[in-house]
Amino acid sequence: MSTGKFLAGFIVGGVVGAIAGLLLAPQSGEETREMLARNSEELKNKAEKTVKEIQGKAEDIVSDMQKKGDDIMEKIQTMINSKKEETAEVKPAENAEKPAEA
Repeated sequence: MSTGKFLAGFIVGGVVGAIAGLLLAPQSGEETREMLARNSEELKNKAEKTVKEIQGKAEDIVSDMQKKGDDIMEKIQTMINSKKEETAEVKPAENAEKPAEA
């Protein structure tokens, strides 16, 4: 599930829950407003916590991908250097085997 879908579901669920609470609440207007203030604060806190968790996971993934990319680049560079050395060794040997042209 994508992060965007998760957050959208999280927010929609909170809104639906708040609306259902309002419609079914046998409370006065003042009590309902207080309840709304509490619920909205709780929803905000939960959303902030969820965002922080997702950010932490995203940072871990980015860090891991950077490390893997660095490892791959190092292996590629090692292979390139190895091939350069092989090529450098082969060329002098080829030149030594050729007879001198007059």
